[in-house]
Amino acid sequence: MAIREAFQAEADQDTDPGTADHETEPRLIVEPGLPARVANIAEPVVEQLGYRLVRIKISASEGCTIQIMAERPDGSMTVEDCEAISRALSPVFDVNEPIDRAYRLEISSPGIDRPLVRKSDFERFTGHLAKIEMEVPVDGRKRFRGILTGVEGENAQLRMDDVAEGVNADVSLPIADMGDAKLVLTDELVSQALRAEKAAKRDLRDAKKEQRRLKAGKKAAPTDAKRDVKRQELNKREGD
Repeated sequence: MAIREAFQAEADQDTDPGTADHETEPRLIVEPGLPARVANIAEPVVEQLGYRLVRIKISASEGCTIQIMAERPDGSMTVEDCEAISRALSPVFDVNEPIDRAYRLEISSPGIDRPLVRKSDFERFTGHLAKIEMEVPVDGRKRFRGILTGVEGENAQLRMDDVAEGVNADVSLPIADMGDAKLVLTDELVSQALRAEKAAKRDLRDAKKEQRRLKAGKKAAPTDAKRDVKRQELNKREGD
């Protein structure tokens, strides 16, 4: 099966995602149907590489596109990370054939207005605006929008922004009962993303400087050793 790959990512850094501990935090909001089958094949491979699967989407774009959103444990994602995941997944998909027609494989970061799928996602983005759709209604309601105010147990806390004055706006929503949850793009969210990108680029520059320093040290060591050997040989000849 022919596979065409597209790589997309917002971040611009080049660091090692680290060694996978194979005990990553489970997703509480997962895909139904065919995307779930793709996730069952892809997630072990993604985790083996040290990344976390965020979401699988299958669309009719360019015939058929399988989009796999993934991230490092710290939430960042680079073009190089996307390439690494694609290289690992392509042969696995060739063998397991996740769908029965030709498709385009696209690996991407979750984006700024990202899906929320793990308990830690709701904790990390406390204070930001989110939209949530429940599979199981809460107080007869399935759609919620408001500011995330934290997590208590297995429930996300939300302060709704669309209730009448005098009505309690705070609601507790079981994460496992959600069908979909994602951030809403706001100026505050964009500013946070830009700050994180700036910090990531700074860390990348520092890491590359350190790599160059270590490489320079490794190159210098053999040169010094060869010079010492030549000096010893010269001294031996003069002694003879």
